[in-house]
Amino acid sequence: MTAEPGTRVVHRRYVPYSDAHYAGNLVDGAYSLKLFGDVATDLSILTDGDEGLFASYSDVQFREAVRAGDVLEVSCELVRVGTRSRTMEFAVHVVARGAATDERPGAAAVLDPPLLATTATGVVVVPPRP
Repeated sequence: MTAEPGTRVVHRRYVPYSDAHYAGNLVDGAYSLKLFGDVATDLSILTDGDEGLFASYSDVQFREAVRAGDVLEVSCELVRVGTRSRTMEFAVHVVARGAATDERPGAAAVLDPPLLATTATGVVVVPPRP
């Protein structure tokens, strides 16, 4: 496949309780950035046949809390293609959230609409084509 703007990758991930660091089962913001690295790698392999190397983030915004027990949808879209650089836009949406009670400790709910939790723009660099 060729690196073309509009190419998109989406992953879904459950946030385990072992990743909660703060009161209320909150997860730190670095969790979303790690997931952005995963979708960027997937997109780089898809478009360039190489994992690429993350060069920078810009305009990172934490808009809603991410909590243990959430199901996240993480997306990455290629928005600009340079000779070796690839500019990508990222988003984390919370699509489901744990809703435990004493009677139903495993209860959860699908969020409609999903919550936009984190956004960012990033640049990945890939090796020159032979």
